[in-house]
Amino acid sequence: MPGRISGRGDRDTAIFGAAPRRAWRGLPGLEATGPHMEPRATCSAAAPLRRQFRVLVGVTGSVAALKLPLLVSKLLDIPDLEVAVVTTERAKHFYSPRDVPVTLYSDTDEWEMWKCRSDPVLHIDLRRWADLMLVAPLDANTLGKVASGICDNLLTCVIRAWDRSKPLLFCPAMNTAMWEHPITEQQVGQLKAFGYIEIPCVAKKLVCGDQGLGAMAEVGTIVDKVKEVLSQHGSSQRS
Repeated sequence: MPGRISGRGDRDTAIFGAAPRRAWRGLPGLEATGPHMEPRATCSAAAPLRRQFRVLVGVTGSVAALKLPLLVSKLLDIPDLEVAVVTTERAKHFYSPRDVPVTLYSDTDEWEMWKCRSDPVLHIDLRRWADLMLVAPLDANTLGKVASGICDNLLTCVIRAWDRSKPLLFCPAMNTAMWEHPITEQQVGQLKAFGYIEIPCVAKKLVCGDQGLGAMAEVGTIVDKVKEVLSQHGSSQRS
């Protein structure tokens, strides 16, 4: 995971050559909120280093954010995968950063690190770093923002700046009445028109007590979809 860059000239090499740390390389002054995470060795010293696949997880203010620690843990079980998390402020209500063993970024990080024109822009550097973005859960509010092009926090800025040649997966999660509102189908359709990949919600008894569609897909389903995309990525690289 990268440390801090000493000069502008080596910034891209540092950001794209390693995974995130507590202090993001090239982003001076960033103090992230999760526990320190050391990179895992992927090959012997004599063998050439193999570039790891980088997944940026976005988490929003749905009760399903409770599953963030489990989701990150299962993603880290995939060989040669690096993970970082971008959280909205409301999502923080549902999990403890101590339970998420990777770098966490939030709105404060972006605003605290940018002081003048020469400073890095976090949502752009995260977009460049990641090979795949996974928004899980995607709540009704952020769904509406993304579909409309609104980018008023770190997560929605990353999505608005996303390179659409890279995969973006999203996992809707909301109350059944919200899911069944006609605007939801339009907004999900808009995201799919952007080229983003839906991991559909499921029917179950929700935390609020309602029964029906709207619950985020199971963690195992989400991880399997990431593996599928990784497999497709590997196949395209070989061809």
